[in-house]
Amino acid sequence: MEEDIDVTPHTEGLNGLSHECKPLEEITNGHSNHKPVMNGLIISHNVKEQTNGSAPLRSLPISALKQNGLLQTLAAGGDQPQLAEENVELEKAREEWEALENVQPALTEDSSPTPIISFNEALQYFQTTDLGDLLKNIQPTIRRTGLAAITHFLFGPPRLHRELLEERDLVFAIAQCHVDNSQTVHMRVLQTIYKRLIGSRLDCPRFGAHWENIGFQGTDPATDLRGTGFLGLMHTLYFVMDPETLPLARDIYKLSQHPTQNFPFSVMSINMTRIALQVLREEALSKECNRRQQVVGVLNDFYVATYLHLYQLWKTQQKTIVDSGFVLKEVELFAKKNPKQMLRRLEVFLKERRAGGAPRGTSPDPQAQQPSPSLGARAGSGQGSKGKEMHFTGVCDLPPDMEGEARLI
Repeated sequence: MEEDIDVTPHTEGLNGLSHECKPLEEITNGHSNHKPVMNGLIISHNVKEQTNGSAPLRSLPISALKQNGLLQTLAAGGDQPQLAEENVELEKAREEWEALENVQPALTEDSSPTPIISFNEALQYFQTTDLGDLLKNIQPTIRRTGLAAITHFLFGPPRLHRELLEERDLVFAIAQCHVDNSQTVHMRVLQTIYKRLIGSRLDCPRFGAHWENIGFQGTDPATDLRGTGFLGLMHTLYFVMDPETLPLARDIYKLSQHPTQNFPFSVMSINMTRIALQVLREEALSKECNRRQQVVGVLNDFYVATYLHLYQLWKTQQKTIVDSGFVLKEVELFAKKNPKQMLRRLEVFLKERRAGGAPRGTSPDPQAQQPSPSLGARAGSGQGSKGKEMHFTGVCDLPPDMEGEARLI
């Protein structure tokens, strides 16, 4: 049965907005082909058009649809009588829109995430980078004159062997290098540190508040590297990539998240690098470097030993962030006076940990790198290291005004 129905165009108020209805064209088999228009959108009574992502509906933001009352119209079925099946589909459409509104932007796992980088690979990058322009600015030792120079020569520590001078200079060169966003190695180091501490496989943005979660002071880790340069990141990289020291790094990170004993993990790590550099500059590590016939490995171990000393002191004496200045000063003085004892404590600590198996809450780490040069030297007591002699380029120096300071950088 077919009949013509004349409908006068009119405007209704729906949620305070106009609802324009145009004349019905025709009714065929009891169904109208008329599509009412609201706010410039055609509202179809065809379920597929409403629920399967038609362009008119999906092209507007969710907030605009809510303000226009379109979601409520879909749920209520408008002013037209709806079949039971259509009502069910419209309810599903409403739930779908609400679910989409609640979706928050999030990092998704890339099909090819940034690969982690080992300490040795990062070190090799600096070994092959031309840093020669910084050669004239280096000051790898304390400049002494007069009686102080004579006293140091007669009673001070032994001088570093000539064949190790280039390696020592590289350390101070790295300490002057800034983070370069255009260098892939630099970005991989940052990503690796974050992933290993957090336990994530996902990349993180270059800037953002997530860096504060691992103890940087702001949204850009580069701003915290005053006085240590990229060496501050290299030491943290060594800490989290060495299979023997990673459990300790995570223990310290866990303590840094304590409700009352918390402290900024990465900023404190940078201070440990600063102390280690100063001890190296004062030649207090020269004897051990000569014994092992390497500088980088000894400095890595001394950095870890210094952080271990701070960790044990902080934890056992219930220190808090208000004590940080005093604690750093105490750690620095002890490290300068007892470098051999510091290294020995670390050796005993790692040996006991190996004997006791994996620490509670940890498991074997499949991503751990092969032992670094320092571990190999520790096991071999410095023998055979000449066969693995490393060649370095470039030298530079720390700012003199950073010497002797004991504070959170």
